[in-house]
Amino acid sequence: MPDLSTFPITQRWPALHPDRLQLYAAPTPNGVKVSIMLEETGLAYEPHLVDISNNESKDPAFVSLNPNGRIPAIIDPAGPDGNPIAIWESGAILLYLADKTGQLNSSAPAQRYETLAWVFFQVSGVGPTFGQLGFFLKFVGKDYEDKRPRQRFIDESKRLLGVLDRQLEGREWLVDDYSIADIATLGWVNALAEVYAAGDILGLGEYSNVQTWLRRGLARPAVQRGLRIPARPA
Repeated sequence: MPDLSTFPITQRWPALHPDRLQLYAAPTPNGVKVSIMLEETGLAYEPHLVDISNNESKDPAFVSLNPNGRIPAIIDPAGPDGNPIAIWESGAILLYLADKTGQLNSSAPAQRYETLAWVFFQVSGVGPTFGQLGFFLKFVGKDYEDKRPRQRFIDESKRLLGVLDRQLEGREWLVDDYSIADIATLGWVNALAEVYAAGDILGLGEYSNVQTWLRRGLARPAVQRGLRIPARPA
């Protein structure tokens, strides 16, 4: 049985199944990237809810795993050298799990790096921009009198949706096959309407390729399960 006691986070969130991969996350657009990936690959894992509304990601135990204090993060008890390994940053986790399982990223160099380019596009552009838009539409930012910052993120969100829509012209997925690029992006696009109520202000219906791709992704059972993991308290 792997010994995870050297990781302080396991004192705050005990591992009931230390032989399984440990996921520390919340069902946010960023967090569900990893739960969807784990559901798609079939790896055994144990999810732990990190309640970001109560600043649990700033808990010293969590920061001991991820110095940036942001979900998600994982501990894999069966790391590359047979010892437990901690991984943080969602893009790094997706790549690690793809490499570990040999799934959802091509081994062909050209397709592999194209897939990674779209993962980094999500990490650097889609996530930060859509997240800030959500701040201004749904959360505290909606009360700001100065609407110029909100408009900046509306305009940039439209631009990024246009990039995605053009890439998806004549394609089922962002690259040739369903991959970590799609997994990284689905939750964020879904959140625009489902969480941030941004459908009208962005004209989401105008991005027909994105809408078709989103419906296709949401139809996957692993995506539906992953969007609800870790479960919030009833």
